Amino acid sequence: MVATVPIIAIDGPSGAGKGTIADMLAQELGWHLLDSGALYRLLALEAQQQGITDPQKHVAELAGLAVSLPIEFKPDSSGHSKACLHGVDVSEAIRNPLISALASRVAAIPEVREGLFQRQRAFLQAPGLVADGRDMGTVVFTDAPLKIFLTASAEERAKRRHKQLKDKGENVSIARLYRDIEERDERDCNRAVAPLRPAEDSIVIDSTDMSIQEVLDKVLSIHYELSASF
Repeated sequence: MVATVPIIAIDGPSGAGKGTIADMLAQELGWHLLDSGALYRLLALEAQQQGITDPQKHVAELAGLAVSLPIEFKPDSSGHSKACLHGVDVSEAIRNPLISALASRVAAIPEVREGLFQRQRAFLQAPGLVADGRDMGTVVFTDAPLKIFLTASAEERAKRRHKQLKDKGENVSIARLYRDIEERDERDCNRAVAPLRPAEDSIVIDSTDMSIQEVLDKVLSIHYELSASF
């Protein structure tokens, strides 16, 4: 099946910069944005608020929330997307390291992924969609004409996350962040359903020694070159 609405699917491990690049691409192209990782983080936040600490013991409940949880993505004053749960902006809350770790465990549940599948597909609307996550090109949008797998070394990703947290006034050691990233990579790459991996037809970009602008320029160049060939 070939997509009738243009899609750029961006996959990759945590901290590779795919969320930032996807947001910038969507604004540059005037397309819709799907931050699929935020969906799992929102589910994790709801789970935490309901006192669920072991997702595997609440599979049916989480699968139901995947289908029915009141989730919205709204543009803020600067045009960036903010994640809302029950009508409340929780964009910062879902980036908490504890929520990130819980989201990774929630994402490993097949019933949850199945429940979110159609919700993710529903983001595919004209004039186009930029979708970022871990299985956008391999599962959700296999028909995407352009698939990017954005990666970076674990050391570099830990440094980037450390800077983000430090800028927010949070004090977390790089060693701990590096350990958390390695553990999450292990879970994401070895889960039974939709493991993290590049799609066979994806273009792999290693952003370890690249700036955000360099990555953006490269993806845009690939996109325009591909568009010109149709």
